[in-house]
Amino acid sequence: MTSTAVTTGTWALDPSHTEIGFTVRHLVSKVRGKFETFEGTITSADDVTASTVNVSVDLASVNTGTADRDAHLRSGDFFNAEENPKMTFVSTGIVEKAEGEFVVTGDLTIKGTTKSVDLATEFLGEGGDPWGGTRVGLEATTTISRKDFGIDFNIPVDGADKLMIGDKITINIVAEAVLQA
Repeated sequence: MTSTAVTTGTWALDPSHTEIGFTVRHLVSKVRGKFETFEGTITSADDVTASTVNVSVDLASVNTGTADRDAHLRSGDFFNAEENPKMTFVSTGIVEKAEGEFVVTGDLTIKGTTKSVDLATEFLGEGGDPWGGTRVGLEATTTISRKDFGIDFNIPVDGADKLMIGDKITINIVAEAVLQA
């Protein structure tokens, strides 16, 4: 048994209190975005490391705050959201590093390509809400190579030695989930 205790059961992500976001280098700055539509469950076990996570993200719901950029991200140059509408994550293992700190390993699938990724995850707590429900909070982050998932569109700038868009994508998740009855 791990030192972090969580009520066992199935938890559903609360979309109004969860954000699945990303950051990518663009020229000399960074662009941030998030996905507006997703669903996911966490099934917690007595031993937290035996718990599972399953998340599905609607790639067409990408929002960077710029309509033209979002349309380009949905296109075949990037997500090809019409043919590959979902990005999924299915956990394959959880390791507790310290109390409340975990590495959640899982299969991330984007554009039909699946790669194993590690999410550095912090358990933020469990508690009741004003409506009689029980909630958990967590925060997770990972960095992936977009090229590993077949997303390699770019434009050279200042000659051939620099590119407009970075390869490394940082994925940040701040989640609140509600225990299902």
